[in-house]
Amino acid sequence: MYMNDPITTLKGIGEKTAALYHKLNIFTIDDLIKHYPRDYEEWRDIVKIGELRANQVHAVHAFVISAPQTVHIRKNMTITTLRVKDDSGACDITYFNMPYIRNTIQTGKKYIFRGRVILKNNRITIDQPKIVSPHEFAQNVNRLAPIYPTTKGLTIAAITKAIHLAIDALDLGEDYLPASLRRKYGLPDLKSAMTGIHFPENREQMLIARKRIVFEEFLFFIVSVMFLKDMTAQEINDAPMMKIDACQDFINHLPYELTGAQRKVWTQIEDDLCSTHLMNRLVQGDVGSGKTIVAILAMFMCVMNHHQAAFMAPTEVLAKQHYESILELVENDKLPFKPVLLTGSLTAREKRRAKESIVLGTCNVVIGTQALLQEDVDFYDLRLVITDEQHRFGVKQREAFAQKGIQPHILVMSATPIPRTLALILYGDLDISVMDELPANRLPVKNCVVNTDYRRKAYEFIAKEVANGRQAYVICPMVEANDEIMGDQPILENVIEYTEKLKKALPDTVRVEYLHGQMNPKAKNYVMEEYAAHHIDVLVSTTVIEVGINVPNATVMMVENAERFGLAQLHQLRGRVGRGKDQSYCIFITTSSQNDTMERLQVLNKSNDGFFISSEDMRLRGPGDLFGIRQSGQFQFQLGDIYQDAAILQEAQSCAGTLYDAYIHNGVSADDSNEYHAFWKHYEENVASKVDFINI
Repeated sequence: MYMNDPITTLKGIGEKTAALYHKLNIFTIDDLIKHYPRDYEEWRDIVKIGELRANQVHAVHAFVISAPQTVHIRKNMTITTLRVKDDSGACDITYFNMPYIRNTIQTGKKYIFRGRVILKNNRITIDQPKIVSPHEFAQNVNRLAPIYPTTKGLTIAAITKAIHLAIDALDLGEDYLPASLRRKYGLPDLKSAMTGIHFPENREQMLIARKRIVFEEFLFFIVSVMFLKDMTAQEINDAPMMKIDACQDFINHLPYELTGAQRKVWTQIEDDLCSTHLMNRLVQGDVGSGKTIVAILAMFMCVMNHHQAAFMAPTEVLAKQHYESILELVENDKLPFKPVLLTGSLTAREKRRAKESIVLGTCNVVIGTQALLQEDVDFYDLRLVITDEQHRFGVKQREAFAQKGIQPHILVMSATPIPRTLALILYGDLDISVMDELPANRLPVKNCVVNTDYRRKAYEFIAKEVANGRQAYVICPMVEANDEIMGDQPILENVIEYTEKLKKALPDTVRVEYLHGQMNPKAKNYVMEEYAAHHIDVLVSTTVIEVGINVPNATVMMVENAERFGLAQLHQLRGRVGRGKDQSYCIFITTSSQNDTMERLQVLNKSNDGFFISSEDMRLRGPGDLFGIRQSGQFQFQLGDIYQDAAILQEAQSCAGTLYDAYIHNGVSADDSNEYHAFWKHYEENVASKVDFINI
């Protein structure tokens, strides 16, 4: 069996089951074995009922002392309860929507029940426990059991079995990482890494396996950045722009004074546009640091030099907002912009007219999404492309413009500050500008970190803000409820159920809706537009709103299960509020009382400085956070996290330098005895053609 074989190659996976795997983007054996656990469940020894602790997963070996009783609570909801005891005490067992459990459990018999312990009305209860045979328990105790992302109809047990079969049958061939480099950086071979990440015998084996996989993710990425850097360094600017006095006049007539950081960054951009080499620059700065006005200045200079500029936004809603802002500048400040909007949701007629104005040059500023990259979009004289929160301007995007015969200046803007030591590695192909200064008149967001006891007060506060005409966000880590046991992690709030809960908790006049990434693009755009237009008061969402919407009227951001996110991502979410003239607030609700978790979250309570927060995120992340924290939204590697794995990232950079130097001097040697031959062969066949930085 080989990596590129379809998953139907595996015994027991037919077309019907394969369709379920396809929902998880698993099509080949390679996709399957790279469907890594999102967490692990550690089976601990059986405890006495008297030793049970709330909010932890425990196993008890106890007698059933009362027959299971099922009660219908409401439509589609039943609760089945029973009581069990051992020689230390008794407790309740509760099952939701499992009335058939009555046919499994017999009064007077002894069973091993394993599940999460909760405290209900001062009574210890085990919720939705699994009934485990003594043999199964003996096999799993003190081992790490993988917990995989699933979809309806596909269980963790089924995925586990399939991955077991795949790893056992796979012919991985020669390891493409040379033995000398594996020894140098303490990495296992590929087969050991795959076994260790999916089925570790202990935590140490899992960490060693994970290091190999994370190292490899970073390594391929950095090597690709090195190629990209060499490619862009050779791009000559065949039409350097002229500095325009009108740019300074525009700055002088602004209703506010530019910060020192804004002036410095603008000078760097201005020099780039006048250079003999094409600009490839990243501008990093917090929300509110003034990146947009610098982008407008760049477009103004481009237009005054009689060229076209394009502005690419991550969502249609944000593209439309930028378009409307530029129309205001044209009307109020008489700027010479002739803007056009191009997004996927325009009618066929609107798209045709927009494309005509772009190719004929009757517009000089094009605002849009990635629709600008489509084959049938031709430009008259495009010289500048600005991408807002696109994270990276990917290889495919550069190629798309190159195929149109265009080599524009590239300006990338990001509101996710990254420590400079990491940014130099991750953005190795770009010049980096930093806006680390906020305008003096900006109101800082007020923050608080609280436990779930504060939730009712938070709802009252949100209702008060809505009554005053404001809006709020509530962030949940999950889209839907997940019935699978999640190790020792707390139950996570999910968008679907939370929305209903919030509708009941808030006054009937408060309009509550939800948003998540699994909705189709049209539905997502509709909800974001409704929220931006203030037809929705409270938006319950996943982190899909991390970028892509600008609502100055939103003054409250509440994040449930805040301990599940990295500091950098929480700071990015906080950036959705504080955009208007009113005081804004951020409420981080945590289910954890652990000291290290509280220390980490208190960083957000004390500071609104994104660069300080990102540095603290890197310092405070540890091995204990491997699967408990969502990584930042900036670089979505499969397992790697740029903060927590900063040391691995730096090692991967060193290794990439060794490999790249050898490539520059020798290329891909046809000689199999060359120790780097297998790496470069694998890179060219499996990595190079698939690199798309925009998705990382």
